[in-house]
Amino acid sequence: MAEASTASRKRPAPDGTGPSAAAAAPAAKKRARYQFASIDDYEKLEEIGEGAFGVVFKARHRRTGEEFAVKWVRGSGGGGGPDRAAALREAGCLAACRGHPSIVQIKDVATSEATGDLFIVMELAGSSLRDWLTRPFPEDQVRAFMRQLLDAAKKLHGTRTLHRDIKPENVLLVPGAGGGALKLCDFGCATPMREPPYPEGLVGTMQYCSPEQLMGSRSYGPAVDMWALGCVMAELLSGQPLFEADTEEEVLEQIKDLRDEFDAIGLHVFDVLPELSQAGREVLAALLRFDPEERLTAADALKHRWFTEDAKPAAVAKAEHPGFVPLLSAA
Repeated sequence: MAEASTASRKRPAPDGTGPSAAAAAPAAKKRARYQFASIDDYEKLEEIGEGAFGVVFKARHRRTGEEFAVKWVRGSGGGGGPDRAAALREAGCLAACRGHPSIVQIKDVATSEATGDLFIVMELAGSSLRDWLTRPFPEDQVRAFMRQLLDAAKKLHGTRTLHRDIKPENVLLVPGAGGGALKLCDFGCATPMREPPYPEGLVGTMQYCSPEQLMGSRSYGPAVDMWALGCVMAELLSGQPLFEADTEEEVLEQIKDLRDEFDAIGLHVFDVLPELSQAGREVLAALLRFDPEERLTAADALKHRWFTEDAKPAAVAKAEHPGFVPLLSAA
């Protein structure tokens, strides 16, 4: 799965486990105990990364020969523990999103009878988007990527699931036609939505956390994922993280500076992205609203003209609209 970023400080989700569609049998008159698969059915091949709650390795099913990505969550001598509970919650959130092409697919949940360790078996798909972010992507490619990620968020939020740690490390890029396909992964910080407040403590990676999270709010919703998607969009366009700091306070200060720039000059704040169209700037600005109530939802973002109309170069827009002023830097 996606490798952990050394520049990011990440805190694990403190929530208790939620209902797990992957780790619970169908409802019945008597509560049935889920029968986990055995990890002995899989041959470990190589370590490929580290998620929020455990090491991820490539494995081959001994009978079918099919290869998977397997997240290994160490147990407590068969006694469970917070990591195991979080893994069950992760499996449940993944299972709730089954079938979406832009979300990594869960295949099974296995365990080791000897150690009590838990294993989430998932499709093996691509490498981290972080590995590809060596330069800015052109706007057309960013639009194609954001369409996939927003559709994944629409599915997530439609199942009443929050990811809470969307960032390039947690997006897989599968090379292919049209620049490739993206898949949202690492649901280690995900949680089923419920009535707030959520437990204390910052969940996720601070450079992609929303201002309300950084200010300590325990009452938040899907808008936190939309903020993170805005950060990812900006990074795709610029080739570098939108916010770079060593503490939560510094990140929040940078966010407030961005808010003040928005208030002062509007979309001109994106003059540092001279190739980005007016429509693209509108989407980016609406994802990065300081007030969560003002942020676009995933469903509304997908209806924006940036996705429904072909973006026009500044020269064409100026010819069609004489009053049009290109929002680009003279530098």
